[in-house]
Amino acid sequence: MLSILDKYILKKYLGTFGLLLLLFIPIGITVHLAEKIDKILDNEVPFNAVAIYFLEFTVYFANLLFPLFLFLSVIWFTSKLANNTEVIAFLSSGVSYYRFLRPFMIGATIVFALGLGLTLYLAPHASKGYNEFTYEYLIRKQDREKGNIFRQINDNDYLYVSHFNVLDHSGGNFSLEHFEDNKLIYKISANRIRYNELDSTYTLQNYKKRTIGINNDILEKRTRVDTTFSFALEDLTPVKYIAETLNYTDLNKYIAQERARGSSYINRYVLEKYKRFSIPFSVFILTIIAVAVSSVKRRGGMGANLAIGIGIGMVFVFFDKIFGTLAQQSDFSPLVATWFPNVVFAILAIYLLRNAKR
Repeated sequence: MLSILDKYILKKYLGTFGLLLLLFIPIGITVHLAEKIDKILDNEVPFNAVAIYFLEFTVYFANLLFPLFLFLSVIWFTSKLANNTEVIAFLSSGVSYYRFLRPFMIGATIVFALGLGLTLYLAPHASKGYNEFTYEYLIRKQDREKGNIFRQINDNDYLYVSHFNVLDHSGGNFSLEHFEDNKLIYKISANRIRYNELDSTYTLQNYKKRTIGINNDILEKRTRVDTTFSFALEDLTPVKYIAETLNYTDLNKYIAQERARGSSYINRYVLEKYKRFSIPFSVFILTIIAVAVSSVKRRGGMGANLAIGIGIGMVFVFFDKIFGTLAQQSDFSPLVATWFPNVVFAILAIYLLRNAKR
């Protein structure tokens, strides 16, 4: 059963967090719109596409920063409780500090559950629309093409494309090599490859197929060929954000597939998988730190608590970005990179909590 104290703090916890989201998300949208408005107008983007884009941007933005918003909101309302001597009144009535912390942790559990659903399923869908709009309207054409794509499709097939446009699904200088027992059996090449969404086929221009024979090779040439392949469109488009667009179930399948192929992007995908859990879990750690910092009445008042909180938040983001980049660009463990900031700040939370009790 929740006591009056629990309900009071829980209402403040969720209410202040919701209010902070409602305040900062429109600010984020306004700043982003001001930054992109010229490109949107130049490309004559339809209004409905812009509206959907900013709806998806809202989800993308909220998913990216909701732990920090929660952290600042807890510092804000807990500092008000401390300045009004309400915390002293609660503790003086015989309530232990851990009992005082209980409604905060109940609120953190609610936000954790909502955040988990957001990061696992809702945010990937929003990220897909957000990134596709960005590629279609906000990025120069020459920057849309991803160069020098070399992939192992299965145990026998290897493909290469010198560049691939993620919007019109076309690429140049395509080749597919088929091996058996470490011997080249045939090689298909084309000046251009294009994926056809209607029937899931590929169109090859200036098609050539060389079949390796014992004495002589067989060379086949055609101006245009429509055919099917065993690889998917994603094999030609190793875009960096692809993991963000997959829900948790699809992401696990994609990671298993890419690991079997020896993808050079595997650390990036695994890092995204672990962050789906580490980011929501950080809500518990940041809540404890926020309560420990702001439940003490300071000479500087709420401003001092907010300054300390913003400093801790910046360090947290710094750790997260540094270790995330390290895992993406090297062989550093994605598991360690994802959870190390949480472990460090969990230790800090325990230290601050013990001092706050005194």
